[in-house]
Amino acid sequence: MLIGDEAARIKQRYTRRQWSTVMLIGTVNFAGAVCISLQAPFYPQEAESKGSTATEYGLVFGIFELVSFLSSPLFGKYLDTIGAKFTLTSGIFVAAVSCMLFGLLDLVIEHTEFIGLSFAVRIVEALGASAALTAAFAIIASEFPDSVGTTFATLETFYGVGYIVGPTIGGLLFQAGGYVLPFIVMGSMLVVVGVVTCFVLPASEAQKKPQASLLKMLAVPGVLLDSLVTTATAVSMGFYSATLEPHLRQFDLSPALVGVMFIISGGVYAMFAPLVGRLIDRCCYAKRVVLFGGVFVIIGVSLVGPADFLPVETSLWMCVVGLIIHGFGLSCLMVPTFSDAISSAVVAGFPDDLTTYGVVSGLWASSFALGAFVGPSVAGVLFDTVGFRQSTYFIIAVHLLVVFGTALFLCCERRPPPRKLKTKTLELSMQASLLRLEESSGGNLIANLSQDRNRSPFPGVTRNKAGSGYGSIGSSFIEVAA
Repeated sequence: MLIGDEAARIKQRYTRRQWSTVMLIGTVNFAGAVCISLQAPFYPQEAESKGSTATEYGLVFGIFELVSFLSSPLFGKYLDTIGAKFTLTSGIFVAAVSCMLFGLLDLVIEHTEFIGLSFAVRIVEALGASAALTAAFAIIASEFPDSVGTTFATLETFYGVGYIVGPTIGGLLFQAGGYVLPFIVMGSMLVVVGVVTCFVLPASEAQKKPQASLLKMLAVPGVLLDSLVTTATAVSMGFYSATLEPHLRQFDLSPALVGVMFIISGGVYAMFAPLVGRLIDRCCYAKRVVLFGGVFVIIGVSLVGPADFLPVETSLWMCVVGLIIHGFGLSCLMVPTFSDAISSAVVAGFPDDLTTYGVVSGLWASSFALGAFVGPSVAGVLFDTVGFRQSTYFIIAVHLLVVFGTALFLCCERRPPPRKLKTKTLELSMQASLLRLEESSGGNLIANLSQDRNRSPFPGVTRNKAGSGYGSIGSSFIEVAA
């Protein structure tokens, strides 16, 4: 009875803590995404007025993702040493100050100084944003061990909505107060969020443990596959950011309608991401969801062009349908990869603690940044060379590899993973049963349980019998319960 009362007390206490955590980090994701994307409608014009070319200011946008790709694994590797909360709040403040400094660039007259300072400020902003994003994912994995998919999907919705509405907010503020106003307003909002985070966000428990190796993490087949899927998904997202608007010019749409077309894919993704996350946490195996997601993206991309192998002419309604299907496919690809990478790493023998969460979150952010950098860069070259319809073959080929690689992984996996159970709750019930047996056993059962837990880096999760990297989540408690 004592154990039951203690479990209820812990559940009630951490429910309040979890709510404050997810709301704070969701706000960070939203505000950060707005700051990243708000300059899209007016910075190119400002840069051109200073004598910059499209290649130069295009690289100013692209350098953000490149720096994130390089820095995220480092933040993830040393997250436990630096401290997750400190990394998060420091990243927020660095990104906020950089955002406000970017708003002062219109005071720079000379072209060389303008473009050089643009690169410098954007690089520092990328460092702050990648630190905050990496820490946020790790904190979520630590605070929500039994619902990582659902919570991660919720945060992705915050980020996706912020990224979608960022250009609209930026355009409205630019129209109201000129170049500097959007950056000052959103930078100040980030400062406020950072201050609130300092005082409200619960501190993570300090863990003095060896740092997980990034190379060893990538040697786990499941983690490597999730990283490649994340990169491929970001490539397809970046592809449209560079080529969709030129493709839509043939329909003579107003700027407002063009903006709506850009929102379709991201909006559908934000709408379905929480549902996909909940399904993964409750009943669906993540890699099977990834398999279907790759198929949906291929279908969606094929319709938007449409691809040359479809004997139909380009039409607006087909573009809309294709973008809707593409957005749904994105939710089936992006949401499963983070939680599944953590599960694969733990099964391979990595500890179920902040050190592993930090490395996985850094790797995930880095993989996404790589795809977000490669996608627009390759798309622009292909569009100029072969046109939109034929350039879609690139995205189709990338996601055919995703489908083939995932299917091959599922075929090679030694055994299907059991349905994920809440191991902490199940462990408490097992301890209650053992406590009742303890009265007649002289204390040996609880002592043996403690010894087993000390030998296992992740209570309730074991490797498969072969001990291979393909292992599925398995549990001694689950086997007993079955």
